[in-house]
Amino acid sequence: MGSQWGKDRTYVRAMREGYRSRAAYKLLEIQERHAVIRDDDNILDLGAAPGSWLQVARSLTRGLIVGVDLSAIPPLEGVTTLVGDLTAPALRDEVRTLLHPVNVVISDAAPKLSGHRSYDQARAIGLGEEVLAFACSVLKPGGNLVLKSFQGEDFSHLLSEVKQYFLSVRTFRSTASRKGSAEIYIIAKNFVGPSQ
Repeated sequence: MGSQWGKDRTYVRAMREGYRSRAAYKLLEIQERHAVIRDDDNILDLGAAPGSWLQVARSLTRGLIVGVDLSAIPPLEGVTTLVGDLTAPALRDEVRTLLHPVNVVISDAAPKLSGHRSYDQARAIGLGEEVLAFACSVLKPGGNLVLKSFQGEDFSHLLSEVKQYFLSVRTFRSTASRKGSAEIYIIAKNFVGPSQ
C-alpha cells in the first residue's frame, strides 16, 4: 500500500495519520473547496483500492458507502467493498442493490502507467469515460461526481462529455498531487442525465 512515487512528506504524513495513501488529502481538499459530499449521502467509490478515499468518505457521511476495484480492498468498518470490472453490467446491478440511491460517485482510479505519456493519457481518458458511464447509470438526479484524469490532448473531449450530464462542471488540481503531475480532477455537480 502507499505511494508508488516514494516516501515524500505527504506520504509520511498519511501513514502517521492512519490513511492508506496520500490520496486521502486530495479528497479532503476537494471536499473543502467544492463540498461534493453531504452528511447523509450514499457514496460509491470506483477504483477504490487501497481505500484512503473510502476512509475519508466514511468520516464525511452517515450514509452507505461502497468501494469497487479490480483488486481486493482491505476491510474498513462501515464500508462494503466489491471486486469487479467497471464495464461488467452485473456489477452495476450489484451496486444498485447495495446503494439506493447513489448520491455521489468518486473515483481516483488511474491506469497502470507505462511511462509513455500519450499512451498513458489515452488510457486514462478511456478509464474516465468508463467511470462516467458507470456513474450516469447509477447516480440519482442532482447527484455529484469526482473523477480523476490527466491533462493532455484528449482531456477537453472528456470534459465536454461530462458537461453533457451535469449542470456544474469544474476542474481542480490538488496540492497533494506529486510535483509535476498532469493529474487533474473533474468536479461535476447536479446530475441531470443526457442533455436533449
